[in-house]
Amino acid sequence: MRRAWPLASLALAVLAVSAEAAEVKVFVTGASKAITQSLAESYRARTGHVIILTADTAGGVAKRVEAGESFEVAMATKGVVNDLIAKGKLATGSHADIASTSIGVAVKEGAPKPDISSVDAFKKTLLAAQTVAYVDPASGGTSGIYIAQQIEKLGLTEALKPKLRLQSGGYVAEKVAKGEAEIVIHQVSEIIPVKGVTIIGGLPAEIQLVTTYSGGLAPNASEAAKAFLAYLTGPDADNVLKTAGMEKPKP
Repeated sequence: MRRAWPLASLALAVLAVSAEAAEVKVFVTGASKAITQSLAESYRARTGHVIILTADTAGGVAKRVEAGESFEVAMATKGVVNDLIAKGKLATGSHADIASTSIGVAVKEGAPKPDISSVDAFKKTLLAAQTVAYVDPASGGTSGIYIAQQIEKLGLTEALKPKLRLQSGGYVAEKVAKGEAEIVIHQVSEIIPVKGVTIIGGLPAEIQLVTTYSGGLAPNASEAAKAFLAYLTGPDADNVLKTAGMEKPKP
């Protein structure tokens, strides 16, 4: 994990309650929204600073940053953050890995749990399903792009086309909860917050994708923003990550 600011200094900034509360604008992906929201609340309790979140897909976050929208912290996939730093859109050295999550499969609560224990079983389950939901790849969502690629590799693109229920970001599992889709394939951290669905497991190991989400700072980021990014990688995040179906990225 790389940072341009000494961790000790940032930790002190986190623990110090400011005389004047600042507002910190943060771009965040759907996969990391729940943990960021939770940690934003505890950060505000410690410092008085208010975190204002704008959620989008990883591709959407990149577009917002490149378009010059106002922000101080941008959170997206590791590759997107590194790319924005390389382009000078985020501060050099501000990259920080925050959390990792994998892709899961879920059905409506109480519904039969289909077999996804192997690639072949997963393929048969998709073919047997009436409807399948995931993030629309065109929206720039990490899982949607990857799932579409895997469906193509499995030779299922044409067979599944009429069954697909795509959504441009957000909690796609809500389609299953509302009865609009039979199965949802999405990142675990974006399924857990949705009530009325049951995760039946992750993608088979051979086609699983573990995504690391990172953060970076705007070139003119305030001390409050720098401290918040450090807070997201600190010990207070551990339990929040676990509850949300995420974990600390491996070195």
